[in-house]
Amino acid sequence: MKFDNSISAVITGGASGLGRASAYALASAGVKVAIFDLNEDWGNKVASDTGGSFHKVNIMDEASVEEGFAAARAANGQERILVHCAQVSKGGRTISKDKENGGWKRFSTEDYAFSAQGILVASYRMASLSALGMASLDPLEDGERGCITLTASVAAQDAQIGQIAYGSCKAGVNGLVLPLARDLMDLGIRCNSIMPGIFATPPMLAVKDKAPAIWDGLNASVPFPKRLGKPEEFGSLILELNRNTYFNGQNIRLDGAIRMPPR
Repeated sequence: MKFDNSISAVITGGASGLGRASAYALASAGVKVAIFDLNEDWGNKVASDTGGSFHKVNIMDEASVEEGFAAARAANGQERILVHCAQVSKGGRTISKDKENGGWKRFSTEDYAFSAQGILVASYRMASLSALGMASLDPLEDGERGCITLTASVAAQDAQIGQIAYGSCKAGVNGLVLPLARDLMDLGIRCNSIMPGIFATPPMLAVKDKAPAIWDGLNASVPFPKRLGKPEEFGSLILELNRNTYFNGQNIRLDGAIRMPPR
């Protein structure tokens, strides 16, 4: 896909972290961006910086997402690019000690279902609704109408203790990619996922301030380069996945060769 101001993108979680880096990268390449997020202050700031638009969207709510797409398309035109970074989940071991009674407790089915909704179901929701809009577009070179990038995690392949919901649901995100790519192939819509390792996003930067020894250990755990990933490096890969039409049906690790230990 060639970038210019006729191309529009929707980025979920675009107010911060990997989503914000994606928005800046795409906007710097001439793409019109729409930011979907719940944080209005940060989202409006990114929209202002990129010349794009901000839309308060809850990825857990179908009506909110549909309204967000309608508003973004009214502002920038039908998107050819979707970058889905937003997620909601809960953590905990399958079975853990119950500090209240000294016995054992289970990670509840309700908490697991909540995480599945916030990661896996939300990924399908965003991808399918975006693809429905992309189907109306005239094809570009190679018959391409659009490109969807979902955000998985290295936890999809090496989830740690306490990541039963997060790891399995991120694996599910990877599992969406090939059937989506095949379902959408006759429409010329591609789908890939990125599995980021440990990135210097706001939650991780908070660790740097509060627990510098843990921060140093995280950096040292990456084989090379020995540092956390830069959000800009995620944004760079977003550009390449959209530019290079032959990327399709792929789950790509972006992690400095890290393989996560059990804990």
